[in-house]
Amino acid sequence: MLRFGLVGCGRISKRHSDLLGSNQIQNAELVAVCDPIRERADAMATKFGIPADYDIETFLARKNIDVVTVLTPSGMHPQHAIACAKAGKHVIVEKPMALRLQDADAMIEACDRAGVKLFVVKQNRFNVPVVKAREALDAGRFGKLLLGTVRVRWCRDQAYYDQDAWRGTWAYDGGVLTNQASHHVDMLEWFFGDVVSVHARAATALVKIETEDTAVATLKFRNGALGIIEATTAARPTDLEGSLSILGEKGTVEIAGFAVNQIRHWRFVNELPSDKEVVEKFSVNPPNVYGFGHQAYYQHVVDCLLHERAALVDGLEGRKSLELISALYESIETGNEVALRFEPRRSRLGLSV
Repeated sequence: MLRFGLVGCGRISKRHSDLLGSNQIQNAELVAVCDPIRERADAMATKFGIPADYDIETFLARKNIDVVTVLTPSGMHPQHAIACAKAGKHVIVEKPMALRLQDADAMIEACDRAGVKLFVVKQNRFNVPVVKAREALDAGRFGKLLLGTVRVRWCRDQAYYDQDAWRGTWAYDGGVLTNQASHHVDMLEWFFGDVVSVHARAATALVKIETEDTAVATLKFRNGALGIIEATTAARPTDLEGSLSILGEKGTVEIAGFAVNQIRHWRFVNELPSDKEVVEKFSVNPPNVYGFGHQAYYQHVVDCLLHERAALVDGLEGRKSLELISALYESIETGNEVALRFEPRRSRLGLSV
């Protein structure tokens, strides 16, 4: 049995605590939570009958915690993840793992030095339609990849950003590309491979925040394919979709829904008997944008730790998508096409203003 603790009891913590605290993950239990806002920590602790701490030092001193899930604002992930590593705890960190590449490197180094595992939450990789599409990719059914598109059309009004002072700031959050579209950017890179260059534009259209609520970008992949990112939290009045399209010379798949969880198109030149079953059985639209992938993600983490298996999204894999996001911001600031691998110079991500 692995014993989990949560650092940060904000909006996303409900998804994590419900899974870990309600015995929905085999061989895992929730044993403690931590948040400097006492009301938040106490409410979650009371719900699951576990202790609450209000500072991370006291929390990490607990001997009965094996794994810590870091759910604090993105700009605080590095300090909290590194503290967990130094305390000898395995670390799960929500996306994005950090806002600056040097901080991601420091997190990876700290975990390596302490001999603990670092996992980055990318739960959409575990959505069943995504798993099926990845199986088709690995089987070569798409042939040559041509074009990949992700669309995040969600609604986040001013009240959402006003919930916490860190939301929509450069130092602690970033904009729609870093926060809401982080999973989708990862999905595009996971299917299409290394990115050669990006060109991006952004705007703050409907809310008063430091960062962007709307962005578009084009990508060039090493394999010759092109990519498009469309991301906004300015959809009104409700969420529309979170989707991924994969176009190849031998097939096309589009996974839509709110959380890349509903097969909209599944067509291949060389059809298989199982194709009809994929559409009928594995097209599931979740009730909210978080999707159903967290449960499979946690089961994967437990399996990796108990059986010493490699993680699908470790620190290095998490850093990869952060580098792409950093390049997008560099392009937004400069107005130029930005080549990967690059050294950020103008990107404001992770900086105080």
